[in-house]
Amino acid sequence: MADVRAMREACGVFGIVAPGTDVAKAAFYALYALQHRGQESAGIAVMGAGGIRASKGMGLVTQVFTEKDLAPLTGDLAIGHTRYSTSGVSDVRNAQPYVIHTGMGPLALAHNGNLTNAPALRDYLLQRGVGLVSESDSELLTQLLAQPVPDGEDTWSRRIAQVMRLAEGAYSLTLLTADAVWAVRDPYGFRPLVIGELPGGWVAASESCAFATIGAKLTAEVEPGTIVRIDRHGPVVERPELPTRSQSFCSFEYVYFARPDSVIEEQLVHAVRQRLGQQLAKEAPVAADLVVGVPDSALPAALGYAAASGIPYGEGLIKNRYIGRTFIQPTQALRASAVKLKFNPLGANLTGKRVVLVDDSIVRGTTAGPIVQLLRDAGATEVHVRVSSPPVMNPCYMGVDMPSRADLIACRLDAAGIAKEIGADSCAFLSHEGMMAAVRAGLTRARGHCAACFTGRYPIEVPDVG
Repeated sequence: MADVRAMREACGVFGIVAPGTDVAKAAFYALYALQHRGQESAGIAVMGAGGIRASKGMGLVTQVFTEKDLAPLTGDLAIGHTRYSTSGVSDVRNAQPYVIHTGMGPLALAHNGNLTNAPALRDYLLQRGVGLVSESDSELLTQLLAQPVPDGEDTWSRRIAQVMRLAEGAYSLTLLTADAVWAVRDPYGFRPLVIGELPGGWVAASESCAFATIGAKLTAEVEPGTIVRIDRHGPVVERPELPTRSQSFCSFEYVYFARPDSVIEEQLVHAVRQRLGQQLAKEAPVAADLVVGVPDSALPAALGYAAASGIPYGEGLIKNRYIGRTFIQPTQALRASAVKLKFNPLGANLTGKRVVLVDDSIVRGTTAGPIVQLLRDAGATEVHVRVSSPPVMNPCYMGVDMPSRADLIACRLDAAGIAKEIGADSCAFLSHEGMMAAVRAGLTRARGHCAACFTGRYPIEVPDVG
């Protein structure tokens, strides 16, 4: 579990083409499955007889939508979005999908990612007289798609390809036009995007976990640099001519962001996380009586660590899964011990035990210390922290809201210093080489991955790193 508010997940996008289906309700349930990718706002846009109708608002999916909100959203095609802000403030103006009218007809867009050349694109649009109402780079993409192709036939395929040649950075998109849903992925393939088949229709989503919720089956990954047009006849893959880019899928999707039941790059995320834990046990063994994982994203790694080390696995922390976003602010006393709102220790399992506490990452370090203290207060005699990823040393510019270097604990302390600061008996991180070996062990073909937040080696030109 990354530190509370230290790092926010990328957004979640969804699209569906299913004649005769309540596509708005299907989008609602799919977004509910993608809730882990964004908890600030949610929205659904549906193409019906009268054009695009949309409903969106601030909060969790279940806070934004009621049966009354979904009832007017009738049609055969829809897209949806659940958001964490990586560009633009947390405000309803930045909630997606964006909906506009263009010379080619209505258009709605849902975006997961972050554009590294957003300032240049903003100037490009403003100089052409395009007015902008938000700070979001997703609005830039929407307005760029409204620009006609200057030569030859003006089609949505050519407009999308034109934007792909202008935009730099991370974007996995679902688009809604009059007769199709489009799934678009940047040439680097930073963020995930997959296609699935539904009885009587087709779907696209950030993760395959959205498909089981609505009875769909994963059929393919949207390859980097491709456009998938989905209409009533099914998906058609288009490969526009683009500059060559090195495939750079985000390794942190495996460590933390993706749901463990999702399939990414043809492998189950849960299995990858178990391998991360197994590798961690080989690299950082310790004498202990019990392996405990920080719920929920670190639990598979804890299972892997226990299996490889021979130390029994047990539950030591129970997570309150109903925290989410709250509009009732805690008192100062509760705010100072916010971890106690989220976790309760199982004292009977911890008393008198030397504990290996497995976490997926440590970012600021503000959460790790209170969790260690929870285990000690519950009776643990030793707490050894083991982290199933390398130290986070750099901010991300590809769709993850991550702190600057000044706020990253690993930028000022080594593992021993971190152990002292968080009150642990020891602390160790998985090596970069070990992480990549665990990620790639289940791949059926060679793929490239971005690990810039760990290594500082960015696959794309980024702003001055701070």
